[in-house]
Amino acid sequence: MNGASREALAAARERLDALTDNTSVDAAKLAGELSAVTALLDREVSLRRVLTDPAQAGEAKAQLAARLLSGQVGGDAADLVSGMVRSRWSRSRDLVDAIEELAATADLTAAQQAGALDDVEDEVFRFGRIVASDTGLRSALTDRSATASAKSRLLRSLLGGKADPVTERLVVRLVVQPRGRSLEAGLESLSKLAAARRDRTVAVVTSAVPLTDQQRQRLGAALAKLYGRQMHLNLDVDPEVLGGIQVQVGDEVINGTIADRLEEATRRMAG
Repeated sequence: MNGASREALAAARERLDALTDNTSVDAAKLAGELSAVTALLDREVSLRRVLTDPAQAGEAKAQLAARLLSGQVGGDAADLVSGMVRSRWSRSRDLVDAIEELAATADLTAAQQAGALDDVEDEVFRFGRIVASDTGLRSALTDRSATASAKSRLLRSLLGGKADPVTERLVVRLVVQPRGRSLEAGLESLSKLAAARRDRTVAVVTSAVPLTDQQRQRLGAALAKLYGRQMHLNLDVDPEVLGGIQVQVGDEVINGTIADRLEEATRRMAG
């Protein structure tokens, strides 16, 4: 997103945070309702164009959204969406993308409130690795001829009772409502949103052998010092990794002996 949409999304994030800070708000329920609105606006192209038409008054669009959603979702979700359509959006699709992001964030907030955010982060990452290594599973989950209910049943058989309920909901929604994205891109987006809940950056660490607890702590501390913010480590093991370890932070990849590279970078920063 850029321009007006980026500003509108930032404002919507603030409103969501303020809303979910209230312990009386059911964040998981809110997530489900926002997801339902996402599906509605994704289907109804003409409706989302009306709700983002810059020629229409913001209050008029908000009242229209409130009427349409009345009785369909709870008051908190309706108010949040009504506030969003008051804002200016660069593209009509940006509004739907933003509501979808807020739905995922609300679910991650529910996990955070339950003390399960770390588990959800790790489970989303692990599921992505499973999909990447199993072409049959990926094909089944991305098959356009398969029904949403069939994909949902498959995922629930894989994740039900084995993953946190928030992980299950997030992955099911992603697969059932891909909205033109690849499965990998969607999982990466969820991972970044989960990290953002703690204002952390995700570092994908691939090593030839599993890291010890002490190694993980030292690596996390070194990366946090290097990047200037807390890091969440997603750990993967691949015996074919050259040089023993690989660290990817966003688009940046560090190969080779990580300790030497980090120490050198830290010395340059200190100097």
